[in-house]
Amino acid sequence: MNMRTSIHKLSQEFNEIHDLRRELTTEETERLNKLEGIADKLRRGVNVQNRQLQTWLNEEEYKQLECEWKEQLALREELKDKPSELKRYEEKLKQATFNYNRAEGYSSKGKHTTAKTFYNKSEGLCEDALEILQEILHYDSSLRIWFDRDISFEVGGDLSADIVSLPRLVTSRSHEKLGDDSRLTSKQNVKLAVVERAIHNIGRDTAPASKDDASKLDKFLNTDD
Repeated sequence: MNMRTSIHKLSQEFNEIHDLRRELTTEETERLNKLEGIADKLRRGVNVQNRQLQTWLNEEEYKQLECEWKEQLALREELKDKPSELKRYEEKLKQATFNYNRAEGYSSKGKHTTAKTFYNKSEGLCEDALEILQEILHYDSSLRIWFDRDISFEVGGDLSADIVSLPRLVTSRSHEKLGDDSRLTSKQNVKLAVVERAIHNIGRDTAPASKDDASKLDKFLNTDD
């Protein structure tokens, strides 16, 4: 067994040892049961009042819940303040969509010549939108977080000058939007994440290491590369 394998095995053994839950006290068992019940409700979409969470989460965990939700609220405020560079793209895409919808309307009525005129106009506007997109991301790549998908201008990629494949802003209500900002999550999910962490930590966060555990840790930390 080489040194790299030995270190990996020792690290794995140490992590496994400390992932075990020690024997719980009566109070900890009750708290664990209550939190598991709360987690089950949250997974089923049932609202859990803050006062109930405050009862069964410890002070640090409840503060973490408040902190994570404040971060979500701040992010929502940030998304309201859309960078002006994006508005040019959004307006051009809106015009392209408007003309495309008109083309679809005329086509459904059998007016194919008129429909073709609006399809062509929409295609031209899509090309303009794609040029604007390339321009704004060239000068500020951080603006990529405002879009609903990964954007690649490489040949053979999914991106092209048409209504379906052009990216939407995460703030858009378009049916073509692939998803919301990945940083956004609901209050229900924030609560669930905090509760699940609390459940995991019961019986693990305060468990003292045994002499054998301490010896293994010392051996691991002092192993030469």
